[in-house]
Amino acid sequence: MPLSPHRAFVSVTAAPRPSTTMAPPLPPRLTSVRTAWVVLVVVVVVLLMSASTAEGSQGDKEPVYRDCVKQCVQSNCTGAQLWWYQTVQPHYMALTGWTCRDDCRYECMWTTVGLYQAGGYNVPQFHGKWPFTRFLCFEEPASALASLLNGLACLLMLLRYRSTVPRQSPMFHTINAFSLVSLNAWFWSTVFHTRDTFLTEKMDYFCATAVILYSIYLCCVRTLGLKHPWVSSIVGVLLILAFTSHISYLTFVRFDYGYNMAANACFGMVNLLWWLCWCWSNRRTLPYWWKCGLVVVLMHALALLELLDFPPYLWVLDAHAIWHLSTVPVHFLFYSFLIDDSLYLLNTEKLGVKVE
Repeated sequence: MPLSPHRAFVSVTAAPRPSTTMAPPLPPRLTSVRTAWVVLVVVVVVLLMSASTAEGSQGDKEPVYRDCVKQCVQSNCTGAQLWWYQTVQPHYMALTGWTCRDDCRYECMWTTVGLYQAGGYNVPQFHGKWPFTRFLCFEEPASALASLLNGLACLLMLLRYRSTVPRQSPMFHTINAFSLVSLNAWFWSTVFHTRDTFLTEKMDYFCATAVILYSIYLCCVRTLGLKHPWVSSIVGVLLILAFTSHISYLTFVRFDYGYNMAANACFGMVNLLWWLCWCWSNRRTLPYWWKCGLVVVLMHALALLELLDFPPYLWVLDAHAIWHLSTVPVHFLFYSFLIDDSLYLLNTEKLGVKVE
């Protein structure tokens, strides 16, 4: 079905259809910052060296969809028609990378969805995702908003942490580095749900893995590294190697969504069990231990929402968006634990008391 440039404009602005000699190890507060920067650099370097193609889904394999896109592109995305399209296209759409072909895909997607519904069939996915109603330049508006709210909650609590906890606290720099890794992940999650491209998808997936692995490092520093800094240094190196191997496989060998989910689940289980063991062993000495235990349990329990894969409600709200929305309050509880624990560590260090 041909798509006029004017129709493409309307579909954006109006609500559309649905060695043997070793040097002494660095203290945790220095290794944590270096680890955070290494993680971010590895992500960017690997992505810039790679290229990949997206796997198809049932909807975009349909002949009616492919014919529709082909006819639309031929009628609207060449010559004078393309010039007219670019003239009337809103600036925010051009700035976020939306093209004439993308608009053709969007319109033809809804044409195909309508045919499926008219025939009584289940709504299919297109290019690996459910059909969503686009709002302005936001491809998945609910998930983009949820990711933004998570990032704002993380930023707000980081600022509160920095204003409450003195820099002399043993965990101050490690927690700051963890917060930067988390903010980076939520930034790319927001970008990805705004505009799904090769780069934004990989950054979203890889940065999410970086947060899980850095949470393991954070746990290691808190439970072992304060007494034995060399342990956290070794674990940090191992985690960087694991991260590099993980994204290298996904980038250069095969981008396997199932493998990525399984790997993150394994990393997350290590993180969960390690934190819970520490919480249990300190339940009689640290009155705030329950905050940490509740956070790690909630984060992993809420992740099960991802299993509820269903077409978006009102073509906006899907299981992924619900999951992200549900994690927003968890940041406040987690940073409340981090503040309590950092102040406790600072006081015990001043008093010369053994750290638990």
